[in-house]
Amino acid sequence: MSAKDASAAGRCPACGKPAEPRCRPFCSRRCADLDLWRWLGGTYKIPTGERPASSAEGLEEEDG
Repeated sequence: MSAKDASAAGRCPACGKPAEPRCRPFCSRRCADLDLWRWLGGTYKIPTGERPASSAEGLEEEDG
């Protein structure tokens, strides 16, 4: 079952348990925090058509 299907069925997208109204769409604060950690850690990514910029690209040297 995908996360979208789980959400539509009132299930936690992280673990599949029934969602709790106070933590919706998750079943607990723990699952909500785990999901946030996955976003912050780069596990979840939203694809874009942009190329990643190199670290030197876009930085201008300042004279002075």
